[in-house]
Amino acid sequence: MTGKKIKEKVKLILLNIGFILLSFLTLIPILYAFSISISGSNSIISTEFHILPKTITMDNYITILAERPFGRWFVNSLLLSALTVLLTMLVAVPAAYVFSRMRFVGRKRTLYILLVLNAFPAILSMFAIYRIIKTLNLLNSYMGLVFIYAGSMAIFVFWNMKGYFDSIPEAIEDAARIDGVNDRQLITKIVMPLARPSIIISSVLVVIYVWNEYIFSTVFLSGAEKNTLAVALYSLQATDYTRNWPLFSAAAILTTLPVLILFFLVQKYMVSGLSSGGVKG
Repeated sequence: MTGKKIKEKVKLILLNIGFILLSFLTLIPILYAFSISISGSNSIISTEFHILPKTITMDNYITILAERPFGRWFVNSLLLSALTVLLTMLVAVPAAYVFSRMRFVGRKRTLYILLVLNAFPAILSMFAIYRIIKTLNLLNSYMGLVFIYAGSMAIFVFWNMKGYFDSIPEAIEDAARIDGVNDRQLITKIVMPLARPSIIISSVLVVIYVWNEYIFSTVFLSGAEKNTLAVALYSLQATDYTRNWPLFSAAAILTTLPVLILFFLVQKYMVSGLSSGGVKG
């Protein structure tokens, strides 16, 4: 082995060690939250730091699952996430394919408008959105919130999917047409399977957005029975006199677990789904 190869291997090893240490550093807040969640003490300020508390108990998790409507909060967030993903994908994916493959009058101008719209956060149009939702009589309804979430994420998904469709060679579709494939078969059997990584990752990002969204769900939904997990977490810490940090930490860990599991399930699609979608505009 030459000296140059040895140096490159040493650099690679040191780089990997650095990434591993960085990963452990990012896990410290999560480990600390988990430590508080299994603690019997309500104090988070201590002169000593322990990875595990001296007194370990699962009462906080039992309380959240048995005495609080955590299941209801979970179902609310799951329902909103599923409906938002469905509506967003039904709108954004076909639009992205059309803008990627077809050339028509006003195409570039529309793309510029969508790009500008994507640069502004949805919170800036809160008042206008509220007036529209109120006019449609969708206040305090899940569908009203689904329309807001889908409108917020559809442009992002559109750009990500358009970039991915741009990276798929048109020669593949031309060859399929020569073989006698019709338009429906071309979309369902060739284009969509090739775009599966980007579709999955875009869907996961939409789920994460809806799962953690707080402001819109607070403004447009009322009533404890309609609370999402994000709103419910805040309600556990609503006043300075009823704060229970172990209970809050247990709820936060339980709220994070579904997204964490989902992330691990689709991890193999992460690189190809995001990098290919950002190659072309």
